[in-house]
Formats: sequence, structure tokens, C-alpha cells
Amino acid sequence: MKLHAIERGEGPETVVFLHGLFGRARNLGFLQRGAAATFRTLALDLRNHGHSPHGPTSYALMAQDVLETLDDLGIERFAVVGHSMGGKVGMMLALAAPERVTKLLVADIAPARTGHGQREMISKLETLTFPPSLERREGLALLEPITGSRPVAELLLQNIRLGDSPGWSIGFDALSRDIHDIESWPDLQIAPYEGPVLFLRGGASPYVLPEHHDHIRALFPQALIRSLPDAGHWLHVEQPRAFLKEMMEFLQIPAR
Repeated sequence: MKLHAIERGEGPETVVFLHGLFGRARNLGFLQRGAAATFRTLALDLRNHGHSPHGPTSYALMAQDVLETLDDLGIERFAVVGHSMGGKVGMMLALAAPERVTKLLVADIAPARTGHGQREMISKLETLTFPPSLERREGLALLEPITGSRPVAELLLQNIRLGDSPGWSIGFDALSRDIHDIESWPDLQIAPYEGPVLFLRGGASPYVLPEHHDHIRALFPQALIRSLPDAGHWLHVEQPRAFLKEMMEFLQIPAR
């Protein structure tokens, strides 16, 4: 499956940005613009998100989509920056195609089951009834009681077609059906990825915990695990400049 891509910058090395659940390529625009001063960059809409096609969801399929898209663009080797679900796609890419991934930055996710309420929120969204017409303010009022968070409501709203005959513009049914797999991590019998890896977690987030560290290092022996103090799961939104600094220092490590 060929994915929708936003491309910025030029350079001998390529960096691929992968968003999280209910996100899209443009959500990582601040980081992409920062990296584009040095690298060729691509931010992708993963399947069922943004402007990309819809279909069944698994990490193997999403990783294959990325490879097919990069093949179409003639990109052989690349670094990956992925947040949350996109971080898991990045991990799958590094493990399945280690000869192509030069380095990997995983933002606030572990190779483990990491739910933290997403299934419950999606169950509520499944019951959502759209009115005949919907504008932005009304959409936020509809979503905020379900999400319990204005920022999350704003994130979700970008996935809804506003105006007359509103509805989901993304592959919501596929995401809802496959949420168990999205929240989980496959049991892989696979060689570890030996390249440079940075797990950058939010210091106040529950997604990467000490009990995950051994499994991280079993799959990624060279992994560094660092925290942005006081940041939550949306660490790149809460502390964008601190994230950008960590990201650029890591990306400029010489490729193996």
C-alpha cells in the first residue's frame, strides 16, 4: 500500500516520521521542519489515517506499507522517528528490515501491550451519532465528553469530515476492529536490531516503565532510554524544543 507523504528538505540521509493512533503526518510538522534543515525528510500518513488508503491493521502490514512507499520513492536506507503507534511501526521496520534502517528513535512507547484506555475510548466513539451538519465548535463539544481532554478531542476532530453529512474521514472501522493488535506487540522470533536506538519517554507517562527495559534491550541491544522530565505521552507537543534537541543530537550520530 502506497502511503501519503509530506516531503521536506534535502540531504544525503533520509529521516522518516511516523505518527501515532488517530494522528497524521502533519502532526509531526515541527519536528520534520527542524530536521529538514539537515536531512531529506518524509512524514507519512499510516494506513487508515490522513490521506492514506484504508485496510486491515497490523504492525507487519504497516511496516510493509512504509517499505513499499519508500521503494516507490527510490529510498533504500533511512532513519525513523516514530511516536506511540508509529514508534511500534518503527520498531517493526528495524527488526524486519535492519539493513535499511540506519537508526531509530521511539517516542514514548515500548514493545509491549500498552493500552491505557484507548479501547474504552474507541468503544464510546463507536456509539457516536453524527448530526446532519457539524462545524468545528460543535465537533469539539461532541468529542470532549468522550475523550475527557480538549487536546485529544482536537486530535480526533482532524479525522472527522465537517460540514454537511459529517462522518469519519479515516478508516475508523478498521482501527476499531484491530485495536487489540494496535495496543499489543507481536511475539516475534527474530534477531535483534543492532543499530543505534533511542527510546525517548515522557517522565510522567506510563507507557515506558522499568519493567519494559529488559525486553527493549533484548530486541535493541544498543538502545538508550532517556526521559523528558514532567512530559506526558505527548512529549513532542508538550516539550517540542527539548524533544527536537534530543532528536537532532541522536540523528546526527554517524550512520553504521
